[in-house]
Amino acid sequence: MEFTHLHVHTEYSLLDGSNKIKEYVARVKELGMDSAAITDHGVMYGVIDFYRAARAEGINPILGCEVYVAPGSRFDREAGSGEDRYYHLVLLAENNQGYANLMKIVSKGFTEGFYYKPRVDLAVLKEYHEGIIALSACLAGEVARYLQRGMYEDAKAAALRYQDIFPEENEKIFSNHKHKQFVSEKKSLVQFHEKILYKKLEVRHKVL
Repeated sequence: MEFTHLHVHTEYSLLDGSNKIKEYVARVKELGMDSAAITDHGVMYGVIDFYRAARAEGINPILGCEVYVAPGSRFDREAGSGEDRYYHLVLLAENNQGYANLMKIVSKGFTEGFYYKPRVDLAVLKEYHEGIIALSACLAGEVARYLQRGMYEDAKAAALRYQDIFPEENEKIFSNHKHKQFVSEKKSLVQFHEKILYKKLEVRHKVL
């Protein structure tokens, strides 16, 4: 079965990822994979280096970012507290238009939505959604947060909001980790999503 890493943090996810780009690409090639993604937290600093390294090794580079989504407006500095100040969302560029839009989304996070983290909101996602595939991210994603709290209807509503923004490209996914919280989230996601599920593993360190 073919497998591609779609949620990957590199050394450019400061204080989070330790995965070196060249080592990552070399390991992907060693494992016989023909493509791999980069989705650092809130930034695209490593995209060019990753693109060049991947192409040099014959790997198809998938360029993306794990953005921070504000619970309300990106201009609001009061909404939410603690872990509810923002949610995680993985965005992947499907084509050149998607790459251009992804750069705009990430830039808006810094120039208009920065509050603890460079945040965007649903309005930005709606404006620049073309050519972008969205994944539900990790346990810090909006859908997963609600599921962890047993708020099934809120999780479903959040999933449908993202589906409206990314109508055909967006398919809800789950992380196939063994951690008990991931297992619980996976079971809950399957309850209300009957479409194709993409499996992924989140990579923060080295690909083993």
